[in-house]
Amino acid sequence: MEKEEQRWQTEGLSFEKALDELEEITRKLESGNTSLEESMQLYERGIQLKQFCEKKLKDAEHRWMILRETASGDELQVIPSDKIPDINEFSAPIHSEK
Repeated sequence: MEKEEQRWQTEGLSFEKALDELEEITRKLESGNTSLEESMQLYERGIQLKQFCEKKLKDAEHRWMILRETASGDELQVIPSDKIPDINEFSAPIHSEK
C-alpha cells in the first residue's frame, strides 16, 4: 500500500518529470500491451499528471503576468513566489499603477 501511495504522489515533482511520466503512460496505453486493470491505473495516473501539469502551467502564466505588470522602466520588481496571490483571487486583469 505504501508503495502505491508513493507512486501517486505529485508533491515535489517537477513539471518536466510529470510530463515525461505522462508521455510514458501514453506510450504504454497506446501499445495495447497492458491488462485492463493496469490500463485503468495508468489512465487514472495520467489524469492526475495532466491536472498537475495544467496547474503548473497556469501558475507559471500567472507569475509571468505579475512580473510583466510590475516592471517599471528598466527596473523589475521581482515578487517571491510565496508572496504571489492565488490567481483565483483576481476578478479583473492585473494592472500596475504608473
